[in-house]
Amino acid sequence: MNETAATFRTGQTPAFPSDRTCPYRLPDDYNRLRDEPSSLHRVTLYDGRPAWVVTKHEAARRLLADPRLSSDRTHADFPSTSPRIRALRDRHPGFISLDPPEHGPRRRMTIAEFTVRRIKSMRSDVERIVHEAIDDLLAAGPPADLVDLFALPVPSMVICRLLGVPYADHDFFQDASRRLLQSTDGTEARAARDRLEHYLDGLIDTLRAKPAPGLLSTLVAEQLATGAIGREELVSTAILLLVAGHETTASMTSLSVITLLEHPDQHAALRADPTLVPGAVEELLRYLAIADLAGGRFATADIEIDGQLIRAGDGVIVTNSIANRDGSVFEDPDTFDVHRSARHHLAFGYGVHQCLGQNLARLELEVILTALFERVPTLRLAVPVEQLSLRPGTTIQGVNELPVTW
Repeated sequence: MNETAATFRTGQTPAFPSDRTCPYRLPDDYNRLRDEPSSLHRVTLYDGRPAWVVTKHEAARRLLADPRLSSDRTHADFPSTSPRIRALRDRHPGFISLDPPEHGPRRRMTIAEFTVRRIKSMRSDVERIVHEAIDDLLAAGPPADLVDLFALPVPSMVICRLLGVPYADHDFFQDASRRLLQSTDGTEARAARDRLEHYLDGLIDTLRAKPAPGLLSTLVAEQLATGAIGREELVSTAILLLVAGHETTASMTSLSVITLLEHPDQHAALRADPTLVPGAVEELLRYLAIADLAGGRFATADIEIDGQLIRAGDGVIVTNSIANRDGSVFEDPDTFDVHRSARHHLAFGYGVHQCLGQNLARLELEVILTALFERVPTLRLAVPVEQLSLRPGTTIQGVNELPVTW
């Protein structure tokens, strides 16, 4: 029995997850787990249940591709990391919660809108949206809140355009999304989910009566109307795409800006050579790893890996923030380096559940970082980074406010 397992048996396993105290550094508890030689570690979740945390890059890839690990969030064995997740267990979470073979056909319903070719065709629209948002930012400040005026509106407009959701309703769904993802209270999370379900259910009725451009209207006509999927699944899929499509990119935008401003040498290198931007985006995705808990699974059979036995029913969490700081894969992993080749990071997951929207996220971040620092070259934080209020470790990492000036 290794030291980690022995510690678990004596009831001294560390609590998980941990909150960040810096936007771009790992919590101390995560550093301690990373520095242990084992690939897997026992931790204790908020409700006292044990789970395995995977910290090594190679083991993470193997487990994320292992069919003996299930993504079914409705199952009692799924490792809930907060009351919010447990409270939503009875809600249909869409194809993200399905395992093969059911998962593949559901994912393919939407994949045509997220191919490299389709996303490339959106570049001019994304550039227009970004520049209009910068116009609004410049008109409002300085100082200004970068989240409210830029980081959140840009991906909200983009995902609304792709899905065919009226942007006029953005205040509503942004607020409901925030409560759904960030609430520490299960009752509030369920209420937010109810509001989103009601809103999208009504939008589906509108689109059935009057089709419009966008993926949601296509799914109504080609999948719902033909009986290929049910209404509940369509609503859940729409919630997944809408919420993930703006919350994650908004968080990456704000934390990317903070990281670049706090690393002036890397910021200067990027501004001096714009061809570095695509690689810098990959490094930021590795370094920040905002969707840190997306790799939740449970074992449907015994799995032996790196000398550890994961038993059927055990919860398993792949923490991409720790795996992305694996020194055996990324040299000097705690250093932010825009010249690094970081494309094999796990920020978008791995295997069949790898993030559907990764091509869109990359495009948005490339356009955002290029345009923002070209047009606002003197952009800087309006408060010390230590004063920024960070989100808890139980949700997508980020800040809800980012005061900046120029």
